[in-house]
Amino acid sequence: MKHHIVIYGCQMNRSDAERIDGLLQSLGSQKTDDPASADIIVTVMCSVRQMAADRVFGLHQKIAFAKLKKDNPRFKSVLTGCIVDADRPRFAEIFDYLLDIKDLSRWPEILGLTKKTDTYFDYFHILPKHTLSFSVFIPISKGCDNYCTYCVVPYTRGRLESRPINDIIKEARLAVRNGTKEIWLLGQNVNNYHYKNFDFAQLLRQINDIPGNFWIRFTSPHPKDFDNNAILAMAQCQKVTPYLNLPIQSGDNTVLKAMGRPYTVAKYKTLAKDIRQAFKTYRHDIEKEIALSTDVIVGFPGETKNDFAATVRLFRDVKFDMAYIAAYSPRPGTAAAQLRDDATLAEKKRRYKALTRIVAQTAKKRNAFFLNKTVDVLVDRVTEKNSVVRASGKTRHYKTVVFDAAKAPLKPGNIVNVMITKVMAFGLYGCMR
Repeated sequence: MKHHIVIYGCQMNRSDAERIDGLLQSLGSQKTDDPASADIIVTVMCSVRQMAADRVFGLHQKIAFAKLKKDNPRFKSVLTGCIVDADRPRFAEIFDYLLDIKDLSRWPEILGLTKKTDTYFDYFHILPKHTLSFSVFIPISKGCDNYCTYCVVPYTRGRLESRPINDIIKEARLAVRNGTKEIWLLGQNVNNYHYKNFDFAQLLRQINDIPGNFWIRFTSPHPKDFDNNAILAMAQCQKVTPYLNLPIQSGDNTVLKAMGRPYTVAKYKTLAKDIRQAFKTYRHDIEKEIALSTDVIVGFPGETKNDFAATVRLFRDVKFDMAYIAAYSPRPGTAAAQLRDDATLAEKKRRYKALTRIVAQTAKKRNAFFLNKTVDVLVDRVTEKNSVVRASGKTRHYKTVVFDAAKAPLKPGNIVNVMITKVMAFGLYGCMR
């Protein structure tokens, strides 16, 4: 038996796919990159934007599920991930099975791969088959209680539920023993982790205390859930890297309220300042400067030109290292979908480009800080062309670095010292020390 997995969306979907892969391989199936040779095709979908759902609707035409089923009577197609209820009837006409990831332990029985059993368990207990052994995803919670007006995640993933801390620590220890160099803690609202008497700050400290040379990153946090304990834990735990994605979504208070984001611009700016100050206090050398990225939506219903101008001012004030900018599009099933989408596509593109220009300017200036400095780089790619070996990877600040690797044999997963010799807006260049 062979299986093929198609993944759309966020790191949580990628993490879920690794557990699906681990389950199917435990049943004797082999993973294949060729969908035409697969007996099972699993699609892990994203529903955050309508465009993401539309891609899944077109998938069966690209892969031709009907032909695969005709050629292989055993063929099965499965859809999982974030599925909006309103889309289920249409998806049911395309896929053989629509399965919830939380029921993963029941999949073998449902798919007819094993006999019926009364033994079911939390899908987090299924060992993942990590795509990259040196960089692993570890979910610490699932679901979300925030109900931002533009987001379907609470409707597709359910209410927030935190994993037992011992299970997380056990999975992290196993990953480190297996040689991982980078652990990503995942959650739809990752810093709202609470399990019994443990909160996110305590979780960070416990993972930081695991022996070994590895980095800790996490995504996606919510500004409202950062307290002083979490800020101190980030800064004091040396394995936590000096990088944070801190979503703002809009720089205008009226728009934030319409989005269901329970903070003000002033509170966000104070939070960013407090985080930066904590790193200046507790870190040394280049790690005194933390890299901040953000998420923002342009053209949200009701966002005026003056409202957008406030976002521009925020970008210039905070000086982000990176920004993930999205043009708003209505998502059926959300509260915002009931509002009038009153910004034209051309205006959304203009606002997108305006913010992109600003973040490119600030990012290049902030990257100049690394010029002629030596940084640790976790190698993720090594290529050779015309006898020239090039490597690339990420710094602890989550900066992409490209460098000449001819001086030593390298492979993905190595951590090497690189001196930065050139800086761009969204990348660094260097040479090995």
